[in-house]
Amino acid sequence: MAGTTPSQTIGPFFGVLLPDRGLVSILAPGSPGASGPRVTVTGTVIDGGGDPISDALVEVWQGGGDAHGFGRIPTNDVGGFAFETVKPGPLPGPGHRMQAPHLAVGLFARGLLTRLVTRVYFDDEPANARDPILMSVPRDRRPTLIGVTEGVGRYRFDIVLQGPRETVFFDV
Repeated sequence: MAGTTPSQTIGPFFGVLLPDRGLVSILAPGSPGASGPRVTVTGTVIDGGGDPISDALVEVWQGGGDAHGFGRIPTNDVGGFAFETVKPGPLPGPGHRMQAPHLAVGLFARGLLTRLVTRVYFDDEPANARDPILMSVPRDRRPTLIGVTEGVGRYRFDIVLQGPRETVFFDV
């Protein structure tokens, strides 16, 4: 035998398949639920070394109230992404308890063999204090799931893959 097989990674191929489109709208005008308050979420995908990932793919799903949507956003050359949507309403959750408004987020990137899944909650949402999923996360890790207000209808949500500020990812 000649030795071990060298490690390999998937990608990078998202930048080729989905060129940067700037701000992506998750809900098209006229779609169900498109009449609610618009929000814009911006962020950066950051690797374990603290560097931005320029070839990741962020997926966003939402439900709640009458707002439903889905979108895919490739990160730009500095790891950034941005999307606009309607702020979702509450959703039924485990044990018939209502969940706070949130967005489901999936992440694909080089070196990841499976999609990572997380959530974006909104820091100005009182229902966060009663959300059964958010309350199941250790208190000191919850801030990694919270989009921080940066102005009216604008939130910042960075996705950190490793390290002290590592985003909470769910096993789904």
